[in-house]
Amino acid sequence: MLQTSLAASTALAEKKADAAIIGPDAVPLPLRINGAVRTIAVPPHMTLAEALRGPLDLTGTKIGCDRGACSACTVWLDGTPIASCMVLAIDVGERSVTTIEGLADGDKLHPVQAAFIEHDAVQCGFCTPGLVMSCAALLARNQQPSLEDVKTATSGHLCRCGTYPHVFAATLAAAKANKG
Repeated sequence: MLQTSLAASTALAEKKADAAIIGPDAVPLPLRINGAVRTIAVPPHMTLAEALRGPLDLTGTKIGCDRGACSACTVWLDGTPIASCMVLAIDVGERSVTTIEGLADGDKLHPVQAAFIEHDAVQCGFCTPGLVMSCAALLARNQQPSLEDVKTATSGHLCRCGTYPHVFAATLAAAKANKG
């Protein structure tokens, strides 16, 4: 048993010795953002939210709590909503990131974006991008959501203005518009 443990420790030490060490300085990082690959220099400790807002100048993604508790920074990682403040930029790898800026088709708003405007689901606007991203992701996987589905999809979002009823109505209206 001791020999097995020693062999495992030796193998782990050799693997660590062969691993590339990055940092503490910035490293070049290609990221697939809104369908385009952009290479930026990021320090290893930079979160995806910081990279989006900083070197990529995509300021639609908001950083609220910077702890994964408010969901203002929600973006899609391979189509799945995530809190971008909880993911290191260097951990994104080959995966695709979609931000609020990439949701629209040119000048044509995504149906959820248009419904948020129509249903006055935008108050101060700080939480809005994250809410839109989560609601649009819901409609991408469920074209006929119930009110409970919308509430579940937005359950991690904090809106200090309390515009939740408008968010729910906007999302249900966008779903109805997509059917027709």
